[in-house]
Amino acid sequence: QVQLVESGGGLVQAGDSLRLSCAASGRTFSSYVMGWFRQAPGKGREFVAAISWSGGRTYYADSVKGRFTISRDNANVYLQMNSLKPEDTAVYYCAATDAYYRGTYYAADFGSWGQGTQNTVSS
Repeated sequence: QVQLVESGGGLVQAGDSLRLSCAASGRTFSSYVMGWFRQAPGKGREFVAAISWSGGRTYYADSVKGRFTISRDNANVYLQMNSLKPEDTAVYYCAATDAYYRGTYYAADFGSWGQGTQNTVSS
């Protein structure tokens, strides 16, 4: 198991940028695929991005491709969000998995989750 704590959420305007951080603890962090999900009010948890254990491969939902960038270092995972849109408003969650990428990821693939951080984008 890995413990995850997100930070960096906030209220911004459309077109602005925001960077989320996820601090991970646990000896096996480097062996996990790390991901970001988001959940808007009244909707299910949606895959946003993921990064392989080595950082060499990244995966994105079509809705954020070209605007968001996921990265990681020895103890953190980051989500750089540019050109934000009102539809990006959601609670963003960091998560860990050892599942292989098969075209997309689902929330059920991830066993460890952070508490979430709210991002609100005003128009």
